[in-house]
Amino acid sequence: MSGAAAAGLALGLTELAAGLSTAVPSALASIGSIIVDGSPPWLKDTAISTLGTADKGALAIGTAVVVLLIGAVTGILAARRRWVVPVVFGLFAVVGIAAQLQQPGSVPAAVVLSTGIAAAAGAGVLVLLLRLGEPGPKVSATPTREAPADHERRIFLGVLVGVAGLALGSAILGRQLILKRSEKVRTSIALPEPEVRVVPPQPANSFDLEGLTPIVVEEPDFYRIDTALVVPVVDPATWRLRVTGMVEREIELTLDDLMAMPQVERYVTIACVSNEVGDDLVGNAVWQGVHLTSVLDEAGVRSGASQLVGRSVDGWTAGFPTEAAFDGRDPLIAIGMNGVPLPRRHGYPARLIVPGLYGYTSATKWLEEIQLTTWDGFDAYWVPRGWAKHAPIKTQSRIDRPQSHRRATEDPVIAAGVAWAPTRGVSRVEVQLDDGPWMDAEVSEPLSPDAWVQWKATVPAAPGQHQLRVRATDGNGDRQPETDQPPRPDGATGWHTIPFTVG
Repeated sequence: MSGAAAAGLALGLTELAAGLSTAVPSALASIGSIIVDGSPPWLKDTAISTLGTADKGALAIGTAVVVLLIGAVTGILAARRRWVVPVVFGLFAVVGIAAQLQQPGSVPAAVVLSTGIAAAAGAGVLVLLLRLGEPGPKVSATPTREAPADHERRIFLGVLVGVAGLALGSAILGRQLILKRSEKVRTSIALPEPEVRVVPPQPANSFDLEGLTPIVVEEPDFYRIDTALVVPVVDPATWRLRVTGMVEREIELTLDDLMAMPQVERYVTIACVSNEVGDDLVGNAVWQGVHLTSVLDEAGVRSGASQLVGRSVDGWTAGFPTEAAFDGRDPLIAIGMNGVPLPRRHGYPARLIVPGLYGYTSATKWLEEIQLTTWDGFDAYWVPRGWAKHAPIKTQSRIDRPQSHRRATEDPVIAAGVAWAPTRGVSRVEVQLDDGPWMDAEVSEPLSPDAWVQWKATVPAAPGQHQLRVRATDGNGDRQPETDQPPRPDGATGWHTIPFTVG
């Protein structure tokens, strides 16, 4: 207990230091980032498919638990070997400092000082707790009378609880300070008025049905998949976007520069390549920003620059063919989402939105650099880990209602869901009950060629067990593939099929 509490205190103090100063990254997040980057592809795929958007929280908790377990083992060993304490907590400081210094914005002197103090505090507390936990006279009423064992135990437990409370309080306060600091800056910024605005969704654009995903997904419900254990905190005052590589002139833009450029709004559906058939790692939003081509034209793209690489402030990269920026799909450097500045977890202060490409090849969040290079000259983050280098979003459809393995009580059953094929649009959605004929569903009027649509169909289902499936056809007349294929290497295929009961 002494070792776990002392390790928790050291970890909590590092988090508090990160909350008090932007020069000190979170040690927990820094270590977690190394774990994420060093994990084998199969482990990352399993985490995403099993935990979905909860994978970051699970990793943070897991990392903290490992630290506490190491502390517990240290306490056991240090009961007889005090030299273990400075060795283990010294290693704690070295590992933490090394991980923190790899994070953008870290100041070495501040990192070394704060993490060193946290480790020293943990070591000192462990020695104190071990002394209090030893049997023998510690608190005496007289110089010759030994204090009762239960009194010693109460003193020990009181100090232990105090240390554990301080550890937890420091961690919570530090995390809240980090979030509050970032949100205060973000919400104080007003988006410039766009020159091109989208028309708000009209009745023809969506169906008012319970259980059906909204045509525009609000930020709290919008999926998030990335490699950042803790969302990067970016200071917009010092943030810069650089355009480098195979360009006529390298340029550097501030957030004010981007906000001064002509702004446009676009309805664009983005999707994660890890999305299994029927899952929810896909969403549609109103994105505001500047034309990517405007920035590229300012830099001047050189002949032969066949790949555009987006680089995040945490070093993550995505790459896509340069021609995708100029083929008419109109990608954005986005600074707003659904009418407000980009939320932190969705890329504040700027990110890339490229219609029709899976996020891992294009949708760089916390964008810091755009590099022009050759197609063979660079492999972005996920490519060496077994994913395809070029991955257009595949035509997909999903059943939202009735829910899988649930009972439908309405008569007749109104099935509904969403379908998407960004840049191509959806021309048709069909449903099939059991082994019956395929029936055309009613499809909502699209918000844009890059946005998903809703669909609904009246399904004449008798009481009992049934199976419902759905398929979509894109604007080019190509039907989504029936063959079941897992997400790796370039996106899942198959027709979403669910069992349900009527009556």
